[in-house]
Amino acid sequence: MEDKNKIIILAAIVAVIAIIGVLLFTGSLGSNGNKNMETTPFEMDFMTGKFTGNVKLVNDKEKFMHSYEDKQNSITYNISTVDNSTALMEIYELQGITNPDVRTFNGNDWNIYFTQAVPTNNTTNTDKPMNIIVCESQGQKQGYLIYMIIDGNSKLNATGKMYSEAYKDYVEPLLNSITLKESKNVPHVYEEFGLSQDEFNQQMDLVRQYKAGNTSVLEGAQ
Repeated sequence: MEDKNKIIILAAIVAVIAIIGVLLFTGSLGSNGNKNMETTPFEMDFMTGKFTGNVKLVNDKEKFMHSYEDKQNSITYNISTVDNSTALMEIYELQGITNPDVRTFNGNDWNIYFTQAVPTNNTTNTDKPMNIIVCESQGQKQGYLIYMIIDGNSKLNATGKMYSEAYKDYVEPLLNSITLKESKNVPHVYEEFGLSQDEFNQQMDLVRQYKAGNTSVLEGAQ
């Protein structure tokens, strides 16, 4: 395979990470006050549930991706659906997002990942990394993704993974409240990367070879 084809999946990964970075700043991140345990219900075409705290919708321009913000606790939630969220997480694993905790909530199986990222647009004037909790659930016909992004300035404790305040008081109640709904015309993962289905399948084959230890498949991809 030509080097330019090998580079496609790496470029796509960079694009996805950049998109996440942009979504972090769809609204201003406020300073944290006293923890507010009120709940905020939400409903979209593919999911219903409720957040802990006073959470506002900040972006619903895309039918299958909505963004919400909890200014008091400096949290952004990005919620989306695609046809194959499992494949998307395989790509993220190349960035080190691995070893999910697997839990069942309200009849749905969720893979829960914990990671950190440095803001690409340092509007918060801090070098503190953001804590990110990714929740992924693949159904028979479509997959569901929740990104909980906790700003570095937040006073919310996000360390300790499953034992953290962020998980126990915010993520776990959210997942317990969720009802997943099947949708029509769900976005295909390969479309998100600007590839045809065959091209995407070829790239996923490279990803799986690489994860299996065949690092030579991406040689020359800089």
